Amino acid sequence: MTPKIETGVVHEVPDDIKKMLLADLEVLEKWNSLTPLARNEWICWTTIVKKDETRKEHVERIATDLKAGKRRPCCWPGCPHRNPNAKKWFK
Repeated sequence: MTPKIETGVVHEVPDDIKKMLLADLEVLEKWNSLTPLARNEWICWTTIVKKDETRKEHVERIATDLKAGKRRPCCWPGCPHRNPNAKKWFK
């Protein structure tokens, strides 16, 4: 049976993040302990980038940061899909 992966409030968990989470149960446990808003921020932070290599780096950094105890992406103005005030940071 595949472990449950909790989602965000606006965004579903994309396949590349699911794969990373299922590869490390410690990271999956920390992911599932986040609030839905925090998970949403990680998903948006990862998916909003334009370059594939940047996205891969973000997926890897989720695991590293969660293991280090971080609960949200650093220096992130917030999900522009959920928070209209954050839209000014994205073009």
